[in-house]
Amino acid sequence: MTTFSIGELARRAGVAIDTVRYYERGQLLSPASRLASGYRRYSEAELKRLHFIRRAKALGFTLEDIRSLLTLSESADVAQVKRTATAKLVDVDQRIAELMRIRQGLHALITACPGQGRAEACPILNALNQADSHDA
Repeated sequence: MTTFSIGELARRAGVAIDTVRYYERGQLLSPASRLASGYRRYSEAELKRLHFIRRAKALGFTLEDIRSLLTLSESADVAQVKRTATAKLVDVDQRIAELMRIRQGLHALITACPGQGRAEACPILNALNQADSHDA
């Protein structure tokens, strides 16, 4: 069985050594076995799990989501995995809609701004200075 030092594991997974330690503390990664010298040793299973975590993070899953997915992967509850992924997709769609709204607002302000003149006449600054009804 192939084993790796923490540095080799981190390098192969494309993460920092501190990330490996952080995932161990957060119980996303099983604590490594230790040699008599005290050095940690990791197996292919930990490398595979680190790759899983990185891919899940790239898809926008939080560490708590990932912890749940890892648990579900061990229980083979595919229906719950699908529900979790569907909920993440809904969240991503909502964030995209919010970013599009922000983009449209910024575009309108930038278009309205002449880029010169007095600060008091700047549509961007005026919009930012407006009091919202829920600010009071």
